Amino acid sequence: MRNRCLSLAAIGAALLTFGGCGAGSGDDAAGTTGAAAGPDVVFIPKVVNVDYFDTAAAGAREAAAELGGRFEMVGPSDATAASQVPFINTQAQKHAGVIAISGNDANAVAPALKQAAAAGSKVMSWDSDVAPDARSVYVADITAEAEAQNQLDMLGEQMDYRGEFAILSSSPTATAQNEWIAAMKELLRTPRYSGMKLVKIAYGEENDQKTLQEAQGLLRAYPNLRGITGIFSIAPMAIARAVERADKVGDVAVTGVALPSALASYLKRGTIERASLWDVTDLGYLTYYAAAALARGDITGRAGETFRAGRMGEREVGEDGQIVLGPPLVLTKDNVGDYDF
Repeated sequence: MRNRCLSLAAIGAALLTFGGCGAGSGDDAAGTTGAAAGPDVVFIPKVVNVDYFDTAAAGAREAAAELGGRFEMVGPSDATAASQVPFINTQAQKHAGVIAISGNDANAVAPALKQAAAAGSKVMSWDSDVAPDARSVYVADITAEAEAQNQLDMLGEQMDYRGEFAILSSSPTATAQNEWIAAMKELLRTPRYSGMKLVKIAYGEENDQKTLQEAQGLLRAYPNLRGITGIFSIAPMAIARAVERADKVGDVAVTGVALPSALASYLKRGTIERASLWDVTDLGYLTYYAAAALARGDITGRAGETFRAGRMGEREVGEDGQIVLGPPLVLTKDNVGDYDF
């Protein structure tokens, strides 16, 4: 992979940019990789100790090893913007080369991110965007329109595209999920989905127990409910447990986004028929390469810029600085064993 490493000139520039970088906060850290020669990248996820973000971190470590760079992931134990701000401030004080955040709130974290940029750090988002004027680029899992159609079709096929359904989202301020919901509402106005009625949007706050309680509340409040889609990584399994406990397997369709390893048992026993995700390892890998390109100055966030992303080839920056990972994986009992994350 040496042909993919930074040139000596770029390394020199990176060292000048990142000289004096700190080691990052040890609190809630998910690990540090690499030496100081390559790009210095710190991920701040919505919340730590969640399989989804740990899997993304594994992809970032892979990329860091290829580039000879440094990687660290630090973040809060609860999914709120207020809890992310101290981690942003700490990394700014340490002059982290690139801060890559999955935002819990697009606007609430923006002032801290702008201060970090003013202090010399490059700032980008991934997984869940922040205010565009507070970052350079955003690595998106999928476009909002594609994910909205994917979720409605997975649910609609099980509901015969008719009846009441609910959405269980992460938090009221989660950028990506809010974009998906907005796109779903637009699609519900089209003939294909006109028989489906959205009755409630509930929020699990990235917490398994709260998500379970919210799902149970939906089942009680809406006795004619025909489906629930959980659009953050722990939600489908919590919903499935609620459906099992209410003895409504087969009556209430469950889908959403989740890691294959977490979904497998629910798919095999039929509580969940299908769900989806993207390759989360690749998401972390692509994000690190984008961060490295940002650190080198190869990209700035302008549409049409391109960069090399290791085994993922050449990638392009789109409108509003967005870099899209790609289409989702639809997971069923027949293919879930094909994935190891």
